Amino acid sequence: MKRSCLPKCRPSRILGWLQLVLGGLVIIVSISSLFRFYSAGFFMHHEDICRQFYPPKTDFYVANKYVYEGFDITALSDRVGEVLNKMESLQQKLELVVQQMEKNKEVLDKTSITKSEHKKYLEEEVIRPLYEAHIALRQIRLPKLEGLTNSTVIEDPLINNFVTEEIRKYITPKENRVGKINIYGTERIFNTIGHSCVLYKKELEQYMDYDIGSYCDDDWNLAQKLMLNGCDPLPRRRCLTRASKVYQKPYPIHESLWKLPDDRNVRWGNYQCRNFQCLSSKNPKRGYSKCTGCFEMEKEKLKWVTNSSLPIDFLISDVLAIKPGEVRIGLDFGVGTGSFAARMRERNVTIISTALNLGAPFNEMIALRGLIPLHVTLNQRLPFFDNTMDLIHTAGFLNGWIDLLLMDFILFDWDRILRPGGLLWIDRFFCKRSDLDDFMYMFLQFRYKKYKWAISPKSKDEVYLSALLEKPPRAI
Repeated sequence: MKRSCLPKCRPSRILGWLQLVLGGLVIIVSISSLFRFYSAGFFMHHEDICRQFYPPKTDFYVANKYVYEGFDITALSDRVGEVLNKMESLQQKLELVVQQMEKNKEVLDKTSITKSEHKKYLEEEVIRPLYEAHIALRQIRLPKLEGLTNSTVIEDPLINNFVTEEIRKYITPKENRVGKINIYGTERIFNTIGHSCVLYKKELEQYMDYDIGSYCDDDWNLAQKLMLNGCDPLPRRRCLTRASKVYQKPYPIHESLWKLPDDRNVRWGNYQCRNFQCLSSKNPKRGYSKCTGCFEMEKEKLKWVTNSSLPIDFLISDVLAIKPGEVRIGLDFGVGTGSFAARMRERNVTIISTALNLGAPFNEMIALRGLIPLHVTLNQRLPFFDNTMDLIHTAGFLNGWIDLLLMDFILFDWDRILRPGGLLWIDRFFCKRSDLDDFMYMFLQFRYKKYKWAISPKSKDEVYLSALLEKPPRAI
């Protein structure tokens, strides 16, 4: 009789064999899985697999916004949200009116409403909000896809940031009508606006809210506010600029240079004063603080032509004598009424004067004197080509208040437009004594040749700096 083998098969042996069998199965399954992943392209990025499993390069995440190349989903969501809010507001308003009518039912039965009143209520309180919501939905621009696979979005990202139709039309790229490359070498024209326009959407939409072909609002101050806050350049508008209703012929050029213009040639609605005499420095309510005395021609006539006791005051005759016959065109970058340009015009030198209407009609004054105003801010690149200006003069604007990095960008832009051998005239720049070394480095970093350099005290803690520098050739 055979003995059973069960006593010999201990539980430990059985568990050992089970572990070996299970371990083998795990190895087989792991190898199989790795082979499948390898075949699917998770280790080798085959082109077809990448399209399926990896996000396209046109998709990226910026500043907590999902942005597809040229299309902002968050902006789209915002526009839809605005429309829903308008619809909800309209619904609540109508429900409130109905509730009030229920409460005053007895009074309502006794009163009668005319058809014209009913029509007006429907137009203003119902139809107009519905129309605005409808137009806002219509104006949402969805991205256009090119191709069926690995598509690229070509929508402009700014469009859905705005609701006003005129802004959206302006910033939409304009395709060439002939379907060919235009004279600029491009397939379309891109109208530009400043990046900060998105931050001042309400003000920009107010600025662009007009009837095409009709008169614009007298809102140059709103435009200038947008420019100063970085919404620069501003979009063009398709409305007619208002002018003075009693505009008069300007004075002849031999009279206009040193004579106050006719008051009737300025729209005074956005100024504190209502005539040029009110802008006198003696008037404490003149409405501006920069360049006090600039509208007093008798004082202006003395600048740059009469000797001064201060070494920081240079004469035009001395400056032009350094480069006889070479200074023909230039830029006056500052705040003023064009007196520097007027003096240079008398010497057959054409000067363009930058101007901002900071509480007074500086641009109008310069133009009415027969000179050229340039309405620009510190925010933008100067609209001149490289190496073109014979002279840049700056006074009364670029002072110690300015950030050093911003000033660095401005000075490099001046260096760009100043021709080799051109002159940079720094006129009465002032700053704190403690900051003088920093600003001196800013001016001297370009290694210009020094013709004149003068420092004079302005107060206990401030100093003036005037300099006349020449740009080197840099023939590289």
